[in-house]
Amino acid sequence: MGAHMYYAATGMAAARDDFLRRFPAYATTTAIDELRAAEYARLDRLGHTYLDYTGGGLYAESQIRRHHDLLRERVLGNPHSQNPTSVASAELAKEARDAVRRFFNAPEDEFEIVFTANASGALKLVGEAYPFAPGGVFLLSYDNHNSVNGIREFAGNKGAATTYIPVREKDLRLDEGQVRTALRGAGGAAAKLFAYPAQSNFSGAQHPLEWVAEARELGWDVILDCAAYAPTNRLDAAAIGADFIPVSFYKLFGYPTGSGCLIARREALAKLRRPWFAGGTITLASVQQQDWYHLTPGATGFEDGTIDYLGLPAVTIGIEHVESVGISVIHERVRALAGWLLEELQRLRHSDGSPLVRVFGPRDLERRGATIALYLIDPKGRPYDVYDVETAAARKRISVRGGCFCNPGDGEVAHHISRDDMERCFTDPSAAITLMQCQHTIEDRTGKVPNTIRVSLGFVSDFADVYRFMSFAESYRDRPSA
Repeated sequence: MGAHMYYAATGMAAARDDFLRRFPAYATTTAIDELRAAEYARLDRLGHTYLDYTGGGLYAESQIRRHHDLLRERVLGNPHSQNPTSVASAELAKEARDAVRRFFNAPEDEFEIVFTANASGALKLVGEAYPFAPGGVFLLSYDNHNSVNGIREFAGNKGAATTYIPVREKDLRLDEGQVRTALRGAGGAAAKLFAYPAQSNFSGAQHPLEWVAEARELGWDVILDCAAYAPTNRLDAAAIGADFIPVSFYKLFGYPTGSGCLIARREALAKLRRPWFAGGTITLASVQQQDWYHLTPGATGFEDGTIDYLGLPAVTIGIEHVESVGISVIHERVRALAGWLLEELQRLRHSDGSPLVRVFGPRDLERRGATIALYLIDPKGRPYDVYDVETAAARKRISVRGGCFCNPGDGEVAHHISRDDMERCFTDPSAAITLMQCQHTIEDRTGKVPNTIRVSLGFVSDFADVYRFMSFAESYRDRPSA
């Protein structure tokens, strides 16, 4: 690279020409450039470089306008009635359910769509109602989100065992042999549940969707967490056949932020036993005997209280917005940008030739998404303080994320954090300890740095976004760390 600052010397125009030569598929996605200029102009007008799509998507101006116009022109009431305003709300909720079915190919004869507050709410619903019992197993991968990890509490309270499958240190992938051994190793008649992410929200590693069918053939029910996968990849529920798929709509199209769903196979949903009932989940209840109540059949019996009937029309609008571009176009765009960014990050060097960036997880595009976990490191290999880097990026209006991203398994493996290291954060159950205090405790006592920087691309990312981040990263060249 030489002694000069490459990106400052080359300029964005020349770098973009080189990018298009190396990733020609990007040129087929120019419709998104037009959409960004028309619907997301606030990004460039306000000087924002948004690189946190795994944290949350961005909404288009037309989504807000259409939703506002619908609310302004309609009179909508609580759908739990047959009056005109209730019927109108129920019809809009059905439209949203139908839009979800269409977008994820979840036909009505096979799947129920249960509306929840978000993907975490969908996972809690499964965990609290799943028929865990002594002899049963909750099997999950190291790289699950904490909203999946938390289900182990329900399993343990009902006497079921929890077993983790580790990821490999070199690429944060699951070893297929280990997965198959774990799936075949659990026997018995008790219910058993297997959970893994289609795409890690930490490393971007994508795991084989074929594991769903293999697990089900061996008697497992399967949770496939698609929160990080669905925004930029085609998700075909019928083809994959997972029993439970949690979804957060704001990850897909930015708005609304209070609606999600559980896509559940009908026969799998029928296995769940709710630990309580609430308004909206029942057809009939009595106070004169404790066990006198009837749950509403199907999805409605799992939707606690009143659904977000004013927000659900925005789900339909958001899905139609994504469909107007096409998930395949979005996929091609982010794949090209992620490929270039991965290559360029690994080319960055200090003057002495030592690497400036360490990428955690897959280093190329094979079976990976557009979420990249990394360190910026000094010439001695010591990472620059992650939170200082995040703050410095923020000063340039670059939005990246620092921390562990609610994915402790990937973080512990990536940063060589042992069980003994982690035990320091849990030795006194009565003492509250924050994430940052735990990270500082580990770093102070071991020298290991347990937090990370995450860059993630999405719907309206463009070349200028990744170029600006590369220029920012290069500014650390030859900089001494604290």
